[in-house]
Amino acid sequence: MGSWVLEVARMGMYMAFPVTLFHIFNQPEYFEEWVTKKKRELYPPESKSHHEELQRAIREHHQKHDAAMMRAIEEAERKK
Repeated sequence: MGSWVLEVARMGMYMAFPVTLFHIFNQPEYFEEWVTKKKRELYPPESKSHHEELQRAIREHHQKHDAAMMRAIEEAERKK
């Protein structure tokens, strides 16, 4: 007579264990700090000087490219 009680208790434990673990480990406040730290480690925030240096390099590249294109256009017009 006691075996069905044991089976019900085992079944309850088998079902409650994964549900309880899912509930415990699926709480965002447990992982918020870890995720934020990892995100900053992988994608560090840009500094103002880095951004300005990058913009300067882009401008210089565009100026060199524009100058080369103007020389090519002038040469093509001379050959006509």
